[in-house]
Amino acid sequence: MKRILTIVAAAVLAAAGCGGGASGGGSGNRLSIATGGTTGVYYVYGGGLAKQLSSNIANTQATASVTSASVENIKLLASGKADIAFSQSDTAADAINGKDTFTSKQPIKAIARIYDNYAHVVVAPGVDAGTVAELKGKRVSLGPANSGTQVVARRMLEAAGLNPDTDITKQQLSINESVQAAKDGIIDAFFWVGGLPTAGITDLAASKPDMKMLDTSDVLQKMQETYGEQYVSLDVDMGVYKLSGAIKTVGIANVLLVPDSMDDQLAYDITKTLFAKKAELSAVHPEAQKLDPALGQQVAPVQLHPGAARYYQEQG
Repeated sequence: MKRILTIVAAAVLAAAGCGGGASGGGSGNRLSIATGGTTGVYYVYGGGLAKQLSSNIANTQATASVTSASVENIKLLASGKADIAFSQSDTAADAINGKDTFTSKQPIKAIARIYDNYAHVVVAPGVDAGTVAELKGKRVSLGPANSGTQVVARRMLEAAGLNPDTDITKQQLSINESVQAAKDGIIDAFFWVGGLPTAGITDLAASKPDMKMLDTSDVLQKMQETYGEQYVSLDVDMGVYKLSGAIKTVGIANVLLVPDSMDDQLAYDITKTLFAKKAELSAVHPEAQKLDPALGQQVAPVQLHPGAARYYQEQG
């Protein structure tokens, strides 16, 4: 984790001094990438992407910004305070339809599907809970406000027959705060939706190897019936966290989003750099190994940005 965060810090420092809002002409492009918490995959991946965009697109400086992730990221795009955003596909679907946490349709387009997120339901040592339903009466963090994690957490609890507001003692903690609270015995469990491995959970497993992650396959069918096939079943080999066993959990695709007003050439250049620098991004985080143009264009129900679509057409 220290190595990954060092790489990210170097990438952010290399691009320091940039603000949000892409600009053209003599000033070049200053790109703000909305990511997530510092021990989540979005931030690590975003830091690597910022470095590659700054190094490979002429007159461009990019920075990775710490955020609450998906919901906040889309709001930052829509308000012009970010230029590229990581998001879960379910949150992006809500955004383009003006549903749930979004009161109106958001002006966004996608440039790529990048990898799948895994729902982590982490139970602190000594806590008696083997299913999502058994979290009833427990102290549970649903993730920070304005996060895709909280969207999924609430839907998972509802699919298990629980009311997220009354059947648990609800907290809204970031991944960093959740890990520390679990270590300190302040919470019984927490939800996190992210890639493998997530550095914060790696850290928790190293210090508390008797923690556990719940198999959540029992809530998947209800989630699919209610929200659609964007939720899928994914396998987790717990060896990724140096723990034993394997579980099944709910999976959600991740997409990179941009404002629908982004210049076509800039969107093309960002998309091209993303795939051309797969090896360099994979060195920052292994989830980048899943970059594939054939998968990348599968961003429905969000529309591809025309600049990104041109890149995929060139790739056949």
